[in-house]
Amino acid sequence: MVKLMVRDSETIQEAVRRFRKLVERSGIKKEMRRREHYQKPSEIRRRQKIQAERRNRRARLLGR
Repeated sequence: MVKLMVRDSETIQEAVRRFRKLVERSGIKKEMRRREHYQKPSEIRRRQKIQAERRNRRARLLGR
């Protein structure tokens, strides 16, 4: 959960900007997008497999 304490001399625009940054860093926005639509377990496994292949390919190219 993200909590934002508005400072005494802070404008609303500054507070909103800080709130957006906190939400972005915490991963809430990414999680919301991920849960927006139902994904079948097979789709989740397929996506994870593709990501693992990309990681492996990138690691091989970088010589790790």
